[in-house]
Amino acid sequence: MDVLASLFQRYMDLLYGVCLKYLKDPETAKDAVMQIFEELVQKLNNHEVDNFKSWLYTLAKNYCLMQLRTPKNMRTVEFKGELMQSEEEVHLNGIMQKEENFHKLERCMQTLSAEQKMTVELFYLQNKCYKEIADVTGIEWNKVRSYIQNGRRNLKICMEGKV
Repeated sequence: MDVLASLFQRYMDLLYGVCLKYLKDPETAKDAVMQIFEELVQKLNNHEVDNFKSWLYTLAKNYCLMQLRTPKNMRTVEFKGELMQSEEEVHLNGIMQKEENFHKLERCMQTLSAEQKMTVELFYLQNKCYKEIADVTGIEWNKVRSYIQNGRRNLKICMEGKV
């Protein structure tokens, strides 16, 4: 224990610097150095250490990171309602935007070919799988997949206004 204390004393300034770097508070860093010494006594029984200085540095860094992760260190800030947008304005804007997008989608659906329109509606609006769509329409599975993919691409192009 005397040898360990002497060795620890040699690197105490290094440990304090590491702890101060992570914990940002001098008193907390001092406490951490003492806690690391207690942890060091326990850990040395289970570890074979080749390079004491680097091992001690890593131990200190990990200890500090674990301290920062504990729930008691989670900081909360006061909520200031006046800094937030009015809920009604956001809600109304969101509804208006959704309605505009819905009407735009309806217009864009009319631009699709009959097969694309039918397969897209069955897939997205009626939640049918490719096989069910193929069975209902008589279109082969690969073509169903192709119509849906092409229809989706064409809808995206139309919705973005690139046509």
